[in-house]
Amino acid sequence: MDTTLIHSIARMIDHALLHPTLTDAELRAGCALALRYEVASVCVKPYAIPLAADLLAGSDVRVGTVIGFPHGSNATIIKVAETVQACRDGAVEIDMVVNVGKVLSEDWTYVEAEIRTIHETCRANGAILKVIFENDFLTNNQSKIGLCTICSAVGVEFVKTSTGFGFVKDADGTYNTVGATLADLQLMLDHVSPAVGVKASGGIRTLNDLLTVREMGVTRVGTSSTAAILDEAHRQFGEVPLSVALDEDRDVDGSRDVGY
Repeated sequence: MDTTLIHSIARMIDHALLHPTLTDAELRAGCALALRYEVASVCVKPYAIPLAADLLAGSDVRVGTVIGFPHGSNATIIKVAETVQACRDGAVEIDMVVNVGKVLSEDWTYVEAEIRTIHETCRANGAILKVIFENDFLTNNQSKIGLCTICSAVGVEFVKTSTGFGFVKDADGTYNTVGATLADLQLMLDHVSPAVGVKASGGIRTLNDLLTVREMGVTRVGTSSTAAILDEAHRQFGEVPLSVALDEDRDVDGSRDVGY
C-alpha cells in the first residue's frame, strides 16, 4: 500500500462546503470528513469561518473561504473588508473572485490594482490568496492569459479556474457550468510563473480526474467529492476505504455534488 501517495493526494484537496443551502449540521459533518481524510483545507462561506476554525482547531486542515463570491462584483473596498474579517475569524486561505466584467472590458489597471490590494491584505493578515478566474465566462483565451500575467506579477499564491457556480445561459434558456477543463488548466500552467500554483475547481469528481490534473502540474483541487475520490484512492493503492460508516453521516457530510 502506498500511504505516502494517498496522503499526497489528500493534501491536494480543498474540501468545498459552499452549497447555498448548506446547513450547520452539514457544515459540521463536512469538517469532520475533512479531518478524517486529512485534506489540505475546507473552503467555507464567510459566515461559517468561526465554526469551521473551532471544529478544525489543532489539526493540519486549514480554513479557507471565498471573497466576492460568486460573481466578483463587489467594490474593491468591500472585498478588502471581507478579507480582513475572514482572517480575523480564522481563515488562512482566501479564494477571491475577480471582477469578471472588468476583465472582459480589458480594464487591466483596475483588475491588477484589485488583485494587488487583496493580496497585500492577505499578506498583512497571514493568509494566502487564490484568484478565481471564472473561466466559463471568459471565452477569449487572452483574458485568461492577461489574468495569469497579472497574478504572476503580483505574486499571488494560486490561480484558480472556477467557483463551480459560473452558470452560463445557453440558447435554449438553460444554465450550465463546465468548470475546470484540461485546455484551460494547461493554458494557466503555461502562462503563470513557476512560483504560482494552479488550482482546478469545478468538475473534479473522480480519482482519475484528480490524477489527470496532478500529472499536468496542478497542485490544488477544489471539490465536494472528497470522500469518493479518496475512497477510490484507498481501494486502488491497497488500503481499506475511509468512507463514512453510517448512511446518515453520508446524508450530512457536506459533499453535495453541486458546484465544485
